[in-house]
Amino acid sequence: MNELIQHLVNALILGGTYALLGIGLTLIFGIMNVVNFTHGALYTVGAYVMYLAVAALGLNFFLALPVAILGGLLLGAAIEFVLLRPFRGSDIDTTMLVMIGAGIILQSGTLWTFGGVAKAIPSPFPEAPLQVGPVSVSWLRLFVLGAALALIALTYALINRTKLGLAMRAAFQDSDTAALMGVDVRRIYTATFALGSSLAAAAGALLGPVYVVFPQMGGLAELKAFAIVILGGLGNVTGAAIGGFILALAEELGAGYVSSGYRDAMGFLIIIAVLLYKPTGLFAKAERIG
Repeated sequence: MNELIQHLVNALILGGTYALLGIGLTLIFGIMNVVNFTHGALYTVGAYVMYLAVAALGLNFFLALPVAILGGLLLGAAIEFVLLRPFRGSDIDTTMLVMIGAGIILQSGTLWTFGGVAKAIPSPFPEAPLQVGPVSVSWLRLFVLGAALALIALTYALINRTKLGLAMRAAFQDSDTAALMGVDVRRIYTATFALGSSLAAAAGALLGPVYVVFPQMGGLAELKAFAIVILGGLGNVTGAAIGGFILALAEELGAGYVSSGYRDAMGFLIIIAVLLYKPTGLFAKAERIG
């Protein structure tokens, strides 16, 4: 039982960052109908900005996190403005090829800039973990959980409590009608891609200090983000958040009770099993056709 509680706590902490990845990706797909193959690269960029701010520039650890998020926001806005806006109205195959190329360029750019040697981000937290009964949790991981939950709450508030969020939801339902009602759809698309990119960068900045930072770290993270979105239902923000925690739980229990070598495979096996019985995902909303 003690071991199970420890695995559940670990899954909760990891699930927060997975939820950030999933929410960012599902926002972009749901509103813009763009399959974002730069998501993993933006996750990597967030981790490297965190590393530069803390290790190279000596910025306070807690101030470096919003800097990394801002970096992802600005880079995402630039990608949408330079690469996606000129192809607005093109078929999905064209935009997919553009995004795949952009992802390769970003990954190669981080490799060329920082080299292939893994980097460690210094943490201000004590090495001794917090011990609560049988459960042991590092202070850094607790901060990661708190920051991830705060960012998820802020994202939900932005989507559901602001004029920008109202415009984003209108564009999601019918972009043509939203444009007729006075919504600047181009601006909403840029804001959506920037927001989704900032969430990916935030996940990388939060997990970078927990593990290490290297140029290829975004590859597996991107696959997991797509898996989370498919599991939660395409375009469903709440489903993406819940899907992130489900994937983290599957990985943690698989690593604990099967083998750590199958950590990543266990989550995808769960997703395959779910999709065999519910191809639209666990939380997809029923849609009226015709």
